[in-house]
Amino acid sequence: MKGKQRMNTKLVHDVEQLQEETKSLSFPIFQTSTFSFETAQQGEKRFLGEEAGYMYSRLGNPTVSALERKIAELEGGFSCLSFGSGMAAVSAVLSSLTKAGDHVICSSGIYGCTYTLLEFMKKKYNITYDFCQMDTKRSIEGLIRPETACIFIETPINPTMEIVDLELVVRIAKAHHIPVVVDNTFSSPYIQRPLEWGCNIVIHSATKYLGGHGDVVAGLVVGGEECMKEMKKSVHKDMGGILSPFDAWLLLRGIKTLGVRLDRQCLNAEKLMNRLSKHRAIENVYYPFDPNHVHYKIAKKQMSLGGGIISFEIKGGKEEAQAFLNALSWIKIAVSLGDVETIIQHPATMTHAGIPLKERERMGITNGLIRLSVGIEEWQDIWKDLKSALDRIQ
Repeated sequence: MKGKQRMNTKLVHDVEQLQEETKSLSFPIFQTSTFSFETAQQGEKRFLGEEAGYMYSRLGNPTVSALERKIAELEGGFSCLSFGSGMAAVSAVLSSLTKAGDHVICSSGIYGCTYTLLEFMKKKYNITYDFCQMDTKRSIEGLIRPETACIFIETPINPTMEIVDLELVVRIAKAHHIPVVVDNTFSSPYIQRPLEWGCNIVIHSATKYLGGHGDVVAGLVVGGEECMKEMKKSVHKDMGGILSPFDAWLLLRGIKTLGVRLDRQCLNAEKLMNRLSKHRAIENVYYPFDPNHVHYKIAKKQMSLGGGIISFEIKGGKEEAQAFLNALSWIKIAVSLGDVETIIQHPATMTHAGIPLKERERMGITNGLIRLSVGIEEWQDIWKDLKSALDRIQ
């Protein structure tokens, strides 16, 4: 197709032309570990980087390359690197940007395993980190040090659904020549594109919305030319946490329906948010496009939709929250998010259990907090199950 395409058209159609010989509508799976050379000289040229082509699937594979070109196009980046999990992607980015003794500034909340990774890096390499609300210039600049290597952001923050103003952070970071990294898993490029706001690197746990069907574990990193080339020749090649061709194919398939899935999930989430906020068993509801959300105006500025995740606090605490989960009829208790099925979990004892209690409380992850990943089912059926379980714990 020629000319500029709108997002849903981009999602469906492959970046490169289909092969003339096969006319395959679905991009092929190149399930091979290695590639042969016509001559020894050709092999030498490829390993020296003097000739384009494939050598070994850890260094590049046609199916994986097709996925990487697709995501780079959707996010508006120079290139993309794929990894075997979202945490492999996070680890690669932090390893690439930091050295022993460096410092990282983080948004006020982060995923539990990102937290434990930072703790590991602190003990192993003396890399320190600070959490920041990032709501004012003063709060951010007050934490910047000469050794600050990057600013790492989740927005929306998992699972509190707080929003970070990307425009504000980028303006300050650029003045201090500090790269900004954004975990864009909760939004996907369909809802939010941080590179357009001047951020340097975007990370995805592609396991979530990009895959969308709960059948693949993967991570993706998108960024500008300089940082991506450095990451490819170092941590991607040598640490080797690569993505398999089959998993890349699953993601290429899943991305085609990203738009229609998220349109439905966001519509469902807004219907459910309005009803959850009125139930007597619930203390608070957190959803970016709720007009009562503390960061509503920022969310509306940088997100095209409110997303498919709602967090809410059950009155009481851990016992009441777990009683509510156990009272559900068909909504599955499971970690992860972004699947076509509605799933629900208790962050304090599941995804964020590795964070010490005091730190969890500082992040706003209370024992009554529930995270709901809204699926594509009829919203009336989702609400019926939620309401029935909420009514039973009162």
